[in-house]
Amino acid sequence: MSESTVLVLGSDPPPKLDRLAGRARVIFTDEESLADRLPSADVLLAWDFTSEAIRRAWPEQGPKPGWVHTASAGVDQLLCPALIADDTVVTNARGVFEQPIAEYVAGLVIAMAKDFYGSWELQRQRRWRHRETLRVAGSRAVVVGSGPIGRAIGSTLLALGIKVDLVGRRERRDDPRFGRVHASEALDGLLPHADWVICAAPLTDATRGLFDKAAFERMPQRARFINVGRGPLVVEADLVAALRAWRIAAAALDVFEQEPLTTDSPLWDVPHLIVSPHMSGDTLGWRDALAEQFQDNFDKWSAGEPLDNVVDKRLGYVPVH
Repeated sequence: MSESTVLVLGSDPPPKLDRLAGRARVIFTDEESLADRLPSADVLLAWDFTSEAIRRAWPEQGPKPGWVHTASAGVDQLLCPALIADDTVVTNARGVFEQPIAEYVAGLVIAMAKDFYGSWELQRQRRWRHRETLRVAGSRAVVVGSGPIGRAIGSTLLALGIKVDLVGRRERRDDPRFGRVHASEALDGLLPHADWVICAAPLTDATRGLFDKAAFERMPQRARFINVGRGPLVVEADLVAALRAWRIAAAALDVFEQEPLTTDSPLWDVPHLIVSPHMSGDTLGWRDALAEQFQDNFDKWSAGEPLDNVVDKRLGYVPVH
C-alpha cells in the first residue's frame, strides 16, 4: 500500500505516532479546518474525542476517510446520519479504559460506604466523632451497561463481595461471569433492591435520560448512584432534586450534560454529591496506550486485515458476542 494520509483531529498533547513514520503522512487539524481536509484523508483519528466537529463536518457525498478511530470508548460525539449511512469503518478505544474505570467505581463505593468524606471533614474541624459505617460485602449493585466497561465494573465489585445485577440491551441467561445479564426492560424491577446503582451504558437514543425522576423514585433511600457513562444518560435536575430531598443517600458524577462544569453550576454545592472532571479512566500513561492501540490497528488496516473494536454504527457501540 502506498503512503496513506492520516488526519488527526488533535488536542494537546498530540499523540505519539512514531511507528507511522515512512508509512503514513500525518496531518494535524483543528475543528475549523476539518471539513476542508477530510476529503483528502484515508484515515481520521479523533484524538480530541470531546469534539463534535466530525458530526458537523462529515461530507454527505464525495471522497472521505475509509476508517475513523476515536480515542474514546463512546462514539456518540462523532456519529451522524451521513457517517452511519456510508461505508466508513468506525473503531473505538475499547480495552484501554475498562479496568481503570472499574477501579475508580470501586474506590467510590468504598469511600461512600466508609464515609471517608465525613472523616476528612471531621479531621479538618479537629473533631473526634466515632461513627458506624456500611459493609460492602453482601450489598447489591445494579450495573447498567453490559459492555466491557460494565463487565469490568461488575467483576471488580464481585471481588468485594457485592452481589451484582448486570443490565444490558437484551437478556442472556448463560453468561460465564454473571450467570444472567438482565434485559433493559428489567431495570425498573431491579432498582428498588439496589444499594449501588452504577451507570456505564453507551449514549444512544434509547438510553438518553435513562435516569430521571421516575428512576430515582424507584431506588430505595439507602441507594447510592454513580455515573461513569455519559452525562446525558442522567437528567441532572432530577438527580439534584432527589439528593436535596434525601430521596437517595448519595451520588457521584464523573460525566455531565455539559463539560466542563461552569463555576455557577448548582452541581458543585449539592449535598452528598461527589463531582469529578471526567477522569475515571485516565491513569498515568493513558495517552500513550491510546496511541499504541491506534498504531496496532493501523498495522492491520495497512495489511488489509480486520480491525479491532469495530463499532456497529447503528447500535452506537462495539457489540459483545
